Amino acid sequence: MKFIVILVLLPLIYCLNNGLGRTPAMGWNSWNKFGCSINEDLIKQTADALVLTGLKKAGYQYVNLDDCWQVSRDPNTDQIIADPQAFPHGIKALADYVHALGLKFGLYSDAGEKTCQGRPGGLYHETVDANTYAAWGVDYLKYDNCYNDDLDPKFRYPRMRDALNASGRAIFFSLCEWGQENPWEWGADMGNSWRTTGDISDKWESVMDILEKQVPIATAGAPGGWNDPDMLEVGNGGMTTTEYESHFALWAALKAPLIIGCDVRKMSLDTYRILANTEIIAINQDPLGKPATRLSSQGNKDVWGSPIVDGFAAVLLNKGDNTTQITLDFGVFNVTGSFHVRDLSSHQDLGTYQNSFTTSVASHGVAVLKLTPVSEFMDFLGW
Repeated sequence: MKFIVILVLLPLIYCLNNGLGRTPAMGWNSWNKFGCSINEDLIKQTADALVLTGLKKAGYQYVNLDDCWQVSRDPNTDQIIADPQAFPHGIKALADYVHALGLKFGLYSDAGEKTCQGRPGGLYHETVDANTYAAWGVDYLKYDNCYNDDLDPKFRYPRMRDALNASGRAIFFSLCEWGQENPWEWGADMGNSWRTTGDISDKWESVMDILEKQVPIATAGAPGGWNDPDMLEVGNGGMTTTEYESHFALWAALKAPLIIGCDVRKMSLDTYRILANTEIIAINQDPLGKPATRLSSQGNKDVWGSPIVDGFAAVLLNKGDNTTQITLDFGVFNVTGSFHVRDLSSHQDLGTYQNSFTTSVASHGVAVLKLTPVSEFMDFLGW
């Protein structure tokens, strides 16, 4: 009888089991734009901006502090202490402010002795930290990989997972392991998302390099846990508008977390238009939860796509330096017949096409398409 009880409890003890991440997380993070230059006013103003601009309504819900919010630990309780200069009212008061706007609040820590910026890490402090975060009202924890003493991540990350599970609060657990030990193979038991690469930078070459690394692992994501190719750089100034459109559409199709990394208080109209495209966001948040895979690649022409609840989504990517024609052969989805084609960037219905669709795609640009079958009796073979 005792053996039966142990077997029943194992999944609860050794799995994530928090019910979160049924679709990829959407929100904002401080690091890409502000680094360590963070404070209470910035976070409050950002939360306000998410509401006032309509980004909250578009689906962005997490307001996440990255590294440098913490300075020390209490010598008596071991509780982590926030920077009193930058956060004079404390983290709980800040979380309360964010919650009052109908948003969720996230923090950063590290599965090592220190964070990447040398602040107190979480390794061997998991229980006190998880209980502290729960008491503060934290909804999301990004857990980094610095100062890890070369310890196996499959030893370090479960310690915090189990502490979060036992804290009494459901906290989205984002593993930032950098893809070093193939987290797509084990991450679903540990977290709600797992970084697949090193840090992104605000350059087209970085986006393309990270994209290429998703090719063999794209199908690892599913409801409850997602590949994370790092946060969005849209609006930070290092790429063209066209390149930012591609970056956003590809991350959305990959079912990556859509975590804004720019200053939403001062974003341009183009930045807002890209980030607030609810039709592309709908592909990311599609309840079927099938990440896009690369279905064809010919020179500088890529076709990425996946099934969605009412058809298929496709991203036609031109990696070259000149405008080119790209054809989407419906056969890459293992289907034939007629489909209604809609352009999700321009929000226009393009008509009904049989077996294929061809369009012109700008240099470093994408065409983001939704295909809806003309007949509800289409045979979606292979999905």
